[in-house]
Amino acid sequence: MRDYNIDDLDRQIIDLLSQDARLSNRKIANELGFTEGTIRSRVKRLEEENFIRFTAVTNMSQLDRPQLAYIGIHAEQDKIKDVADQVSKIADINAVIILLGRFDILAIGLFEGLQAVHQVASNQILDLPGVRHVESTVAVDVIKYNNRLAKIMVPAKD
Repeated sequence: MRDYNIDDLDRQIIDLLSQDARLSNRKIANELGFTEGTIRSRVKRLEEENFIRFTAVTNMSQLDRPQLAYIGIHAEQDKIKDVADQVSKIADINAVIILLGRFDILAIGLFEGLQAVHQVASNQILDLPGVRHVESTVAVDVIKYNNRLAKIMVPAKD
């Protein structure tokens, strides 16, 4: 359990940074009506408590031949968590999600081509203990991709 609970100011900071992570503490302070020191300490605490993380996001349009692929995995029921943990260690996989529905696990990756997708799905994931079946779906055209898709806000406590 976390010792630190975020409040409305933290949520406002997260919202501004999710729109532009390069905003300076000074600009955030001016926007929200607080001192730069207050904002700096809040941002530092949000990072330390793992509420936010700053990272570069790959612009798919800049890659020569990007291949966005979704790999659905059927696993033995008692091994789902173990399989998900092993899949998460594969360098080409960017997201691993345990699901209810058609697949037990969904792995998402950005690859350099179809051969790379096949190599990961068939030669790495399918060979893991507990994996029964793998099904890959490859994006042929990306109309819209919101790289802020992973933004998750902690609900306010009433």
